[in-house]
Amino acid sequence: MRPAHDDLIVLRGGGDIATGVAWRLHHCGFRVLVTELSSPLSIRRTVSLSTAITDGVTSVEGLIGRKCENDSAVYGSWELGEIPVIIAPTLADIGDLDNIAAVIDCRLAKRPLDTTISDAPIVVGLGPGFVVGEHCDAAIETMRGHRLGRVIFDGSAEPNTGSPGVIEGKSSERVIRAPENGVVEWLSNIGDWVEAETPLGFIQGQERCEVVAPFTGMVRGLIADHSNVTVGLKIADIDPRNDPSACHQISDKALAIGGGVVEAIWRLKLQQ
Repeated sequence: MRPAHDDLIVLRGGGDIATGVAWRLHHCGFRVLVTELSSPLSIRRTVSLSTAITDGVTSVEGLIGRKCENDSAVYGSWELGEIPVIIAPTLADIGDLDNIAAVIDCRLAKRPLDTTISDAPIVVGLGPGFVVGEHCDAAIETMRGHRLGRVIFDGSAEPNTGSPGVIEGKSSERVIRAPENGVVEWLSNIGDWVEAETPLGFIQGQERCEVVAPFTGMVRGLIADHSNVTVGLKIADIDPRNDPSACHQISDKALAIGGGVVEAIWRLKLQQ
């Protein structure tokens, strides 16, 4: 059994995890539409379809994401085998596209935002904050470990721990957050190998605040240059492993979660 040609899956968010979901769905025959903010907050921009918003077009392992500004451009992108990416902070901003079969909330806010179980025939939430039967029809576990990628049809995913997974002994220190409000300007690029305390860039606010590498490692993610940031916002990610190719590949975590989404959609469709 194949997906209906007009089955449309809307992904709210186009970061690295959402891109793994889009990859799985696209290669399983679904039409995918990615919605994003006008200024995406994605860190792993080299593997995020949201980069199409700032660059016009992006490619992740051969999958093309293209910024579209009207319905005609969206349909044209699908005809080319691409993923259209549109600015749509709310579902009401999508426009007149028909046959939405499912909405997948990929924003990983770790708390309920505005997604409701009535948004589409099938609604799936990624990670903490979604209660099945209240916010969505199914949730996907996003915490690394034995349950990563599992589909949850009763209850919710594991609660947010506040710390990312451990990689070579590094956990929360891998994530760099904005120390103050302002505009970020980078001196480094994704894929650079940097020593501890190397200046990665700075935030220009009321004062100029330097952002430095917390330890020796590879710059795995940087929020878009010249982004307006607020205190505490995730703006960079350092990886202790020296593997530049990983900066251009969808992660195992994203693909596992994407597989869970595909399973959830098929199982829920079979119940309709």
